[in-house]
Amino acid sequence: MQMVMPEPQIFVERTLALIKPDVVDKEEEIEDLILRSGFMIIQKRKLQLSPEQCSNFYADQYGKAFFPNLTAYMSSGPLVAMVLARHCAVSYWQELLGPSNSIRARRTHPHSLRAIYGTDELRNALHGSLSIFSAEREIRFMFPEVILEPIPAGQRARDYLNLYVKPTLLAGLTALCKEKPADPMTWLADWLLEHNPNKPRLQHKITEEEHQ
Repeated sequence: MQMVMPEPQIFVERTLALIKPDVVDKEEEIEDLILRSGFMIIQKRKLQLSPEQCSNFYADQYGKAFFPNLTAYMSSGPLVAMVLARHCAVSYWQELLGPSNSIRARRTHPHSLRAIYGTDELRNALHGSLSIFSAEREIRFMFPEVILEPIPAGQRARDYLNLYVKPTLLAGLTALCKEKPADPMTWLADWLLEHNPNKPRLQHKITEEEHQ
């Protein structure tokens, strides 16, 4: 019976993370937890928002009773904005954060970041995008200079793998089988770096003889 290989897919999502003003002093500690949870921090900046900017960022919460306190809290000091990337980044970051109410998080998700660093329902220490679409909007808000390229999916992802990834990987695995190194993983990693088809090339330097 022939085995059916799964369709090649690329799952790299981006989400926005905010370290809120009351826990900015825990920045390094929180970043270490983020990295150890499998995320890459691909953009980072420290900034302070005005109440008007906070109102725009949380526009979907406008009209709710806590809205004035929310904007006052978020504009009370500097915060750290980060773009995180990994497989299913939005849902994994939400899972790591825990419930938005830090008091409830300590009861139901005691190991979550909001349970550890948050204070109450309003001052919950950290922010995370709720969906891929809100992540794109929030990343553009915090990092207006960033160009968000669409992530390939479906046939585009398959075409990308077939054109750029598979030929190089096949050549590397073939060379690995011939070489039979003691540490195959390190050897293959070095080989792929050396034979990266997208590696920047040094421009050919014209010698004095060639110029003449």
